[in-house]
Amino acid sequence: MSKLLKSLCEVHSPSGEEQFMMQFILSHIQQHSGKWKVQPQLFHGEQFQDCLVLVFGNPRIAAFAHMDTTGFTVRYQNQLIPIGGPEVDGGEQLIGFDSLGEIECILELNDENQAHYRFGRAIMPGTTLTYKSNFVDDQSYITSPYLDDRVGLYNLLKIAETLENGALVFSCWEEHGGGSVPYLVKFLYEKYQINKMLISDITWVSDGIHFEEGVVISYRDKNIPRKSFIEQITQLAVANQIPFQVEVEAHGSSDGREIQLAPYPIDWCFIGPPVAHAHSNHEVVAKIDLKSMVSFYKVLMEQL
Repeated sequence: MSKLLKSLCEVHSPSGEEQFMMQFILSHIQQHSGKWKVQPQLFHGEQFQDCLVLVFGNPRIAAFAHMDTTGFTVRYQNQLIPIGGPEVDGGEQLIGFDSLGEIECILELNDENQAHYRFGRAIMPGTTLTYKSNFVDDQSYITSPYLDDRVGLYNLLKIAETLENGALVFSCWEEHGGGSVPYLVKFLYEKYQINKMLISDITWVSDGIHFEEGVVISYRDKNIPRKSFIEQITQLAVANQIPFQVEVEAHGSSDGREIQLAPYPIDWCFIGPPVAHAHSNHEVVAKIDLKSMVSFYKVLMEQL
């Protein structure tokens, strides 16, 4: 588990620069797909921008995971503009690169809580910075920056090993407003008539969602999927003895929002493990919840 997930967490891929993660995933496929049960068709290139779609057999269902992370864009005079919603306290180590070389700097907050960097030289404006990797794997938990959504990517790559029929979708820009999912949904629905889609992502530990109690099935967040579809998913969890939790929230969103807004009759559901300290440089996930996620997705891709 930890080797692949650690490698995913180390890839620089803030919103808008997902090409590095796409290249990593393509390399992983080239190295490992010979052992997969079915060889997928790969769709990528200019019409998909930096997104990637894997289609196995005769797909009826698709699972989505986003390749981007939060981070920062360098402005002027040491200023940093957030990408998405990073949660910082000050003192975090940030890394990146510009035309002058590699960068490892410190994030500082001023009296107005605005983010700046401290580094030995000026960083070129437009450079993106992300948290420095610090992957800790203990007996029960994994702590790392960017488990959101490296956990979702890990899940899809594990599903790929045994998947016979289905589509796996690696999307862009989720952390900063979305934008890629509409054309991906259009492609999947018009070419394959896929009308069931799952969101492979992380959610938050909360007053009703806890570590080590299983994968989370979200009944709603800011958006509300069709309840009959959610209940069908829940019944499969019970029938297959998958540990799970039910999430009900008023806020938060995911790529599910863009699926719901698409002009196609598509059912969707967000399913993923809970994570603590989301969008910080020390996100935490329980291994048993991640294992529950992978097991459940394998069931859903076959039986839903």
